[in-house]
Amino acid sequence: MRIGVLGTGNMADALATHWARAGHEVLVGGRDAARTAALAERVGGAAGDLRAAAEFGQVVLAALPFGAGADVVRELGAALDGKVLLDCSNPVGPGFLLQTEGGVSAAQLLADAAPGARVVKAFNLCHEDVWRMRPPVFDGRPLAVPVCGDDAESVALARALVSDAGCVPVSGGGLERAGLLEATAALFIGLWVGEGADAQAIAPPLAYAEGPPRGDGPQE
Repeated sequence: MRIGVLGTGNMADALATHWARAGHEVLVGGRDAARTAALAERVGGAAGDLRAAAEFGQVVLAALPFGAGADVVRELGAALDGKVLLDCSNPVGPGFLLQTEGGVSAAQLLADAAPGARVVKAFNLCHEDVWRMRPPVFDGRPLAVPVCGDDAESVALARALVSDAGCVPVSGGGLERAGLLEATAALFIGLWVGEGADAQAIAPPLAYAEGPPRGDGPQE
C-alpha cells in the first residue's frame, strides 16, 4: 500500500515506522525539507512536500495538530480526491476540554475541508510513545483501536493498518461517531494526566458489560 504522511511530528514518526516495517511504501510530506528528509530516512521512506505526500498515498495520514489540519487539507484540494484521509488528531485544549464542544468533530472538519476525500478516524486514544511499542501489548492483550468511517473500503484499509501496527481493529461506527472517540480521548487524558487515574479501571470486563453473570451478583 502507498501511504502519504502529512506532518513530521511524533505521531507521523511512530505510525509511519510501523507501516514501513510492514512493507508499505511511505512518503513523508512536510514544510521543513531538512526535518522531513530526516524523518523519512529514520522510518525508511521517501521525502517530499505536503502535496507530494497527498498525491502519493492511497491512504494519507493527517498527523497534524488540531486547528492546522483543516487548513492544510483545504490547501491540498483535489490532490486528496478519492484518497483515504486518516485523522489521528485530538481537539483537546486547556482543562482537558474539547475544542470542538458544541460543534462538529475534528474528523468532520477535515471531511468538510476535503470533500473529495474519504475520512476515517483512528489512532487518537493513545500517547505517541504507545504507538512506538513493537507491538502495543499489555498483559498479553494487544491494544484495541476503534475505527470510525462511512466508506467500507476505506475502513477496511484503516483496519489493515491497525493490524500492521500490531493492534486489533474495532468497529467504532460511522464518521458521525468520531466525536465520541475525541470525547473519549479528552476524558482519558483528563483521568491519566489530571487525576493520575487508570482509565482502564473505569470499565468492567466484557463478560460484565450487561451486568454480572448469573451466580456472580451480590451475596445475601
